[in-house]
Amino acid sequence: MFRLGKGLPLLFLLLSVMLVAAGCGTNGAENKTEPAAQETGGHAAGADMTATAATDEKNGETRTVGHAMGKTEIQGSPQKIVTLFQGATDVAVAMGIKPVGIVESWVEQPIYQYLRNDLDGVPIVGLETQPNLEEIAKLEPDLIIGSKLRHEAIYEQLSEIAPTVMLETVYQFKETVKMMGQAMNQEDKAQKLLEDWDRRVADFKTKIGQKAGVEWPQEVAVLNFRADHARIYVSGFAPDILAELGYVFPEYQQQEREKGQVVIRLTSKESIPSMNADLFYIFKFDDSGDGAVQKLYEEWTGHPLWKNLDAVKNNKVYMVNEVFWNNGGGIIAANRMLDEIYEHFGLEK
Repeated sequence: MFRLGKGLPLLFLLLSVMLVAAGCGTNGAENKTEPAAQETGGHAAGADMTATAATDEKNGETRTVGHAMGKTEIQGSPQKIVTLFQGATDVAVAMGIKPVGIVESWVEQPIYQYLRNDLDGVPIVGLETQPNLEEIAKLEPDLIIGSKLRHEAIYEQLSEIAPTVMLETVYQFKETVKMMGQAMNQEDKAQKLLEDWDRRVADFKTKIGQKAGVEWPQEVAVLNFRADHARIYVSGFAPDILAELGYVFPEYQQQEREKGQVVIRLTSKESIPSMNADLFYIFKFDDSGDGAVQKLYEEWTGHPLWKNLDAVKNNKVYMVNEVFWNNGGGIIAANRMLDEIYEHFGLEK
């Protein structure tokens, strides 16, 4: 009895050790199972997190955009945009973006009438040739659109305010659309605008080719009268669009185009013959000031050399809206210009 009773505590001790060991083994198995369950649940949660992260990455991703002044890093899809030339303002409106700051228009100040409703309340930050850096900074933009032609000297200062991209010039509206699409992370919208434009150009070419009594292509000159001289625009916004539509230019003007010339300035009426073409498009002018433009226009168009020009003799002289044909500089203005050409030929738009 004594030996058996004395051995019981040892037996109980051994049984206790075995039970503890068994319990530890069970806990170990449970611990291995729980992480597996967490991992399965983790994959489901991880998928949601990945999708969210992808969206956040798209909205917050940093992209490098090359432009006329170098390369600029832009994060996400900028919402507060300042446009420093007319074509950029036009394109922003076309893309459904209301800038937080714009420069004053060249005429119809402070904003062109065709853009006025869309830009109601937008602050003016100075002139296209002299934007106000302090006013721009107050707006805290996340993107500035400028042009090397106008703003090369202040590019560094603009870049200190916000990421800044520069177009080479101010009148290549297709390049403006492409660049702004990249910079604003709105490339789909930009592509749609350009595709719509290409369709309209193709439509015009088809209809003008089928128009009875119209010889095509036609030789064209784009003219403008100022207070002290006349101008022939041989390249730039309107001439480049006309070339795309299939118009051709007189030999002298074509040669100047190929040299990279934009405007030929004429200061003497003896140079009137250099304007000669089958058809003239002349920018309308508002001479509500001292009448100097009207006076020069009457002197030149009353001259015998003017009356001997082909477009004048054939009654193919058209006055056109200067804002659409020259000042606007964007894709909306380009479409308005094309509207006028459809009307001149009596084509259905």
